[in-house]
Amino acid sequence: MGITGEDLASRKRVKEFPNQKEPKPQSDYEKKKETFITRTIWTFVMIAGFFAAMFAGHIYILAIVTAVQIVSFKEVIAIANVPSRAKNLPFTRSLNWYFLGTTMYFLYGESVIYYFKHIVLVDRILLPFATHHRFISFMLYVMGFVFFVGSLQKGHYRFQFTQFAWTHMALYLINVQSHFIMNNTLEGMIWFFLPASLVITNDIFAYICGITFGRTQLIKLSPKKTVEGFVGAWILTILFGFAMTNVLMRYKYFICPANDLGSNFSTGLHCEPNPVFLPQEFTFQPPLLLHSPSRTFHIAPMQFHILVFASFASLIAPFGGFFASGLKRTFKVKDFGESIPGHGGITDRMDCQFIMGFFAFMYYQSFIAEYRASVGDVIETAIQGLSAEEQIEVVRGLTKYLVGQGQVGDGVLECLAGVLPRRR
Repeated sequence: MGITGEDLASRKRVKEFPNQKEPKPQSDYEKKKETFITRTIWTFVMIAGFFAAMFAGHIYILAIVTAVQIVSFKEVIAIANVPSRAKNLPFTRSLNWYFLGTTMYFLYGESVIYYFKHIVLVDRILLPFATHHRFISFMLYVMGFVFFVGSLQKGHYRFQFTQFAWTHMALYLINVQSHFIMNNTLEGMIWFFLPASLVITNDIFAYICGITFGRTQLIKLSPKKTVEGFVGAWILTILFGFAMTNVLMRYKYFICPANDLGSNFSTGLHCEPNPVFLPQEFTFQPPLLLHSPSRTFHIAPMQFHILVFASFASLIAPFGGFFASGLKRTFKVKDFGESIPGHGGITDRMDCQFIMGFFAFMYYQSFIAEYRASVGDVIETAIQGLSAEEQIEVVRGLTKYLVGQGQVGDGVLECLAGVLPRRR
């Protein structure tokens, strides 16, 4: 056998530093121990940061979700192997980030207009952007599309179209689903925290049950997942969800919509609670064969809804992780990145959260949300459906009504009469 470069380097070090001992290579046990310690420390760091942001206010959670989707998009785009000849293609990466920016502009704009239309629609500068938001977003996307077609180069078509498709897949799987997580936060902190905590605890319970009595492999994509751990985690997640919901429902900070982004846990929020959080009377009628009288009990309907949330987090959301595992195996990478020491990339920790947040939004809007006319809805209807003269008449009519109800003084009516133009 010949002498390798590593041997020559080792001999050179011995000659230069004869009294210095060669560092011993780490054993597998030491490597695993170091990884475990790093992973544990960063787990507690993430948990502490998560709770600090949640109690600090909705705006901090929105900032975290924004950062997560940007980093996740970067990680997913990066795992695609770029051929060496294609690395020199101009504007490839720039187009990826342009489409990300355009998508975020559209999605964030939709949320801001929907939840804060009472602010946006009365601002002279923001009004044109709000009323034409979708057209502006579409034209921004079309500009990127035209630029992409113009940048196509012979000999690189397959790579460029692959990147185009890959970018749009990442935008859908990451950014679109993250958009619904942000909407959940604005609907009420409970709709963000509960789905996220159910996924996290289910993963923990699946690991504990798996190493305790797991025997049967669940799916080949994740060899360590077992049927016993899967079912055991489902039962424990339901119990956790039931208990956690009972705690969160007591605080308006969690159940009220984010009508003030400057609020936090100490200042709290005020609203009329959704009936789903209020105890209601239910009657249980035992089977006739038992000859037992019917029993009446009081429970909040949310305790029934949590059964669906916990079941989805346990039975469906893990397949988001399996999908991510298959994606990593396709590109022969262990992790999506190294954003979190000991844990891999952000995407490795969020793969199940995206689909869970999407489900939580759809379920909430379909079965729980109350659709009432808001101040923003009334303003939007008046601006878009009434002429300027009719809008002035609405102001006069509302003022007279408020004066009649004793909510404002007569001086307001006299002031408006002197400011507003007279009827024609």
